[in-house]
Amino acid sequence: MREIVIISGKGGAGKTTIAGAFAHLAENAILCDLDVDAPDLHLLLDPDKREESEFWSGHEAVIRAEDCVHCATCLNMCQFDAIEFSIEGYSVKPFRCEGCKVCVELCPAGAIDFPERKCGHWFVSDTRFGTMVHAQLFPGEENSGRLVTLLKQQARQRAEAGGLDLVLSDGTPGIGCPVIASLAGTDLAVVVTEPTPSGIHDLERVAELCEGFRTKVAVLVNKWDINPAMTEKIEAYCRDKGYTLLCRFPHNRAAVDSMLERKVLTEYDPGGLGTLLKQAWKDTLALLEK
Repeated sequence: MREIVIISGKGGAGKTTIAGAFAHLAENAILCDLDVDAPDLHLLLDPDKREESEFWSGHEAVIRAEDCVHCATCLNMCQFDAIEFSIEGYSVKPFRCEGCKVCVELCPAGAIDFPERKCGHWFVSDTRFGTMVHAQLFPGEENSGRLVTLLKQQARQRAEAGGLDLVLSDGTPGIGCPVIASLAGTDLAVVVTEPTPSGIHDLERVAELCEGFRTKVAVLVNKWDINPAMTEKIEAYCRDKGYTLLCRFPHNRAAVDSMLERKVLTEYDPGGLGTLLKQAWKDTLALLEK
């Protein structure tokens, strides 16, 4: 089985636009949205949820008011200002609790529980382009790297069960834990970048991360015509590093219009911008064979 992930060194580079078009063009693939902190591939693919599961990860402290002796030990020992006192007694502010367990261990009355935290949900859905595995974290919740790993495992299992030979993922922006989790075991990373100083800076950082995982890198320059000189600089960087430049993608109003109609670009403009993306997808698949 082969795995391709579409990533970018930062948000807003057009990663999901490209991932949606590739999802349309892919055959025999399980689709996966790994951008669990801010997923939006579902806006283009309009999934019909078939399975829904809770995602539990980490712990948070909960004070039992009936057993609390009001000694204030938890208030004084908490390093995250997560304990508050009111007329109703001591309680824990969930958004501030880091789950360090100090208050649980030091409470002289043993009045603090430490249950597992429910962080969100993950789904298996049907789309017009095939099965999609995706998720949604609750606001402020962490452990997105662990959730990304879970989604990848689910996608692989369903690909194997269905006899499919490709997992195509919309990855996460940046270079943090979610991206690291999304790159594990991936054959090829398509890095979407823009011709700006920050764009090439973020491209360099995420490409270095890919090399650490020995993941093959290909690059797509989005909105190349807003700064041709910087695009040439990105191309020179790719040549120097041996990365394949898949496509120079122009700045075009159709990219926004297709999103407004909740279509991917290869549906909305198959004979124009769609032609560029079809060639980029063809070249992407060819890279997997090298």
